[in-house]
Amino acid sequence: MLRLATLALLGIAAVTVPPAWSQTQPPPFATTKVDGTDNVYIFRAGNHQAMFVVTSAGVIATDPIGYVRRDAPATYLAEIRKVTNQPVKYVIYSHHHYDHIAGGKVFKDAGATFIAHKRAKERLAQLKDPDTVLPDQTLQRQRTITLGGTSVELKYVGLNHSDSTLVMRLPKEKIIFAVDFIPVASMPGRGMIDSYPIEWEDSLKKVLAMDWNRLIPGHPGPGGRLGTKDDVRALLTMMQDMSEEVKVAARAGKCWDTAEREVKLEKYKNVAGYEPSLPMIVRRYCGLWGRGT
Repeated sequence: MLRLATLALLGIAAVTVPPAWSQTQPPPFATTKVDGTDNVYIFRAGNHQAMFVVTSAGVIATDPIGYVRRDAPATYLAEIRKVTNQPVKYVIYSHHHYDHIAGGKVFKDAGATFIAHKRAKERLAQLKDPDTVLPDQTLQRQRTITLGGTSVELKYVGLNHSDSTLVMRLPKEKIIFAVDFIPVASMPGRGMIDSYPIEWEDSLKKVLAMDWNRLIPGHPGPGGRLGTKDDVRALLTMMQDMSEEVKVAARAGKCWDTAEREVKLEKYKNVAGYEPSLPMIVRRYCGLWGRGT
């Protein structure tokens, strides 16, 4: 029954809302206040999103998202300035991938302190990307940032889409910001390429155990909606199904090429992103079950 309900949830979302790439192109940038909150905002640049929180003592911002659009960070800061005159005190990285965190120099020049997972700083220090600010402070497991009476909890839930992903929770609003490892009503796609599939499932279970009602994703969900725990449950079930199906093919000696031709995961064909995501999903699970990597 759970799997049937999961399929229905994903199917309805995918059938009633066309994939983002088939819709009329939205404006390149948009800033919206999250319904039911006084101070929580989403900044969108193209298909990437960041969260920022305005307090009486300053702003807590996330991901500068300056890789895909180099003008996004300056626009992001300008959008914050339209909302408040308070300085940006913190910029928190969701994980170490450039498409979300590059371009933070405008925030650094404005005096912000950058925070990330310890592994994110280690990776960035090795890579030395000139467009990505090295974090000033790091955490290993969890930390709470309190500013102007607002708290943001930072929690590391383990390996998933990366080895440095943080979940950010606003306890008062019961909102979380989670990037890339929880796509809303869509296939994980490119996020599978360098992922940790087994641990990813465990991190989803940890997120489900947290106290929250709404999820701000790093990429907009269908129609721009926020995620729910039902979306996380649906993703977990989908990943378990994908893993099992490719495992059968792998143990029959079909990885890589044969599995990529034959494994179709038909029950998910109506989920947003199915066609472009399928080869990457099968290839990653072939790596896991066919090569042990």
